[in-house]
Amino acid sequence: MKTIYKFGLMVLCIAAFFASCDDHENSLGDKLDPSELQYTIEQDYSIDEGGNTVILTNNTPETVPVWNYGTGRSNRAVDTIHFAFAGDYTIQFSAMTDGGLVDADPVTVSVTQDNLNYVNDELWIFLSGGPGHEKSWVFDNGQYGLAPGAMSYADPSGVVEWNDFTPNWEPEGNANGSTDEDMHWGNYMTFSLIGGPYMTTHDSEGNELESGTYYLDKEVHTLTTTDATILRPDNFIQNVSNWNNNLKILTLTEDQLRIATLRTNDEGEWWYIWNYVSKEYADNYVPEETEPEVDEGFEPTFEPGELLEMLTGGIGSGRIWELDGNGNPLDWLASGAGWTVDHTSSYSWGWDDNWAAIASNSWIRFDQWNGTQTYTRNQDGVETSGTFTINEATNEITLDGETLIQNEGHWMNPTTNTITVVKAFDDFDTQGIWFGTSYNPDSDEWLVFHYIIP
Repeated sequence: MKTIYKFGLMVLCIAAFFASCDDHENSLGDKLDPSELQYTIEQDYSIDEGGNTVILTNNTPETVPVWNYGTGRSNRAVDTIHFAFAGDYTIQFSAMTDGGLVDADPVTVSVTQDNLNYVNDELWIFLSGGPGHEKSWVFDNGQYGLAPGAMSYADPSGVVEWNDFTPNWEPEGNANGSTDEDMHWGNYMTFSLIGGPYMTTHDSEGNELESGTYYLDKEVHTLTTTDATILRPDNFIQNVSNWNNNLKILTLTEDQLRIATLRTNDEGEWWYIWNYVSKEYADNYVPEETEPEVDEGFEPTFEPGELLEMLTGGIGSGRIWELDGNGNPLDWLASGAGWTVDHTSSYSWGWDDNWAAIASNSWIRFDQWNGTQTYTRNQDGVETSGTFTINEATNEITLDGETLIQNEGHWMNPTTNTITVVKAFDDFDTQGIWFGTSYNPDSDEWLVFHYIIP
């Protein structure tokens, strides 16, 4: 048995709308009358005795449907939704036309029985705790062993899908540029399956901020929320136009939730990945005591004269070094640990085509000759030179007259005359050397450039 709510003009030309309904054709910019909307809302009792399955169909030509069914929203021409809980549900159909949004009268459907099979699979349980339960989530502060911080970035030109994505930058702790006030640390969001799919947000004191509903599409791994919004920092709200409808779930486990929203401001499209942990996991987390991991070769120690010999090749010699443009030319070492793996890791916003062109046609050479330490830079075919000294206590090299290879106008352009050997290796002839050009004491982070022997 089916209950079908069918709406629209009951005239013979419905089946041939385009061909013969001239009186109801709409030129560009015209707005349909609500009576012209063609759509059906069908409860299929052959699937669920309680009418839990509802099929939504938009038959209005040249329109984009906008469905709001209480527990979620959809823009699909044909969509099948499942109400897991008994109750009355109001379904609002609207159509986006050339002339604007046209609203139909809301329709109420009655679901007479629970069917918790629709919310009793693994993902629903991970998100909410399962039928009859609720579960709360907080921002990941980077201290729980799951993500480095509250947000990550991902390039929209790559794959950013369920369990298949690669962040290209993951700031530690706060979201990039966010203060603690922006983050509202301690706030939490709760997904409930007690009597219905309800969502609430609370401040750190437990005061309710928002109350609404949500829908988890376990097939395509999206989350839609109504009247409540996922936790987000204040300073990012204006950067994203869609915070509620069909948000991409990238990871969902018992302890971790990662949701992607697309940046839509004038900076251009980019994926923001919001990292959460379950509140229970956060409240009970005890970090393992481990030694901090640092990169191989970090903060090297040298015998007297060893660094000078490494740079120059020895007395009466000179050694050429090039930026590792085809490999891993730069990195950011936070507490001694870097994250780039090759030149694509920061491409377009860090390393770019201009850097690559410069690297392919430039080099530096350190020389020892007649008791003098000299330094020559070939910058795109233009050679300049000066002298250099080494502070063996600090691994600092001071260049008198020149700096490292330049990329003028770029935000990473090294302009300091004092560089620090931050990483070096016994097999420097194959692994190269890393020169630090700037240090941020607040984050204990070095910007380093990788030079190799060609």
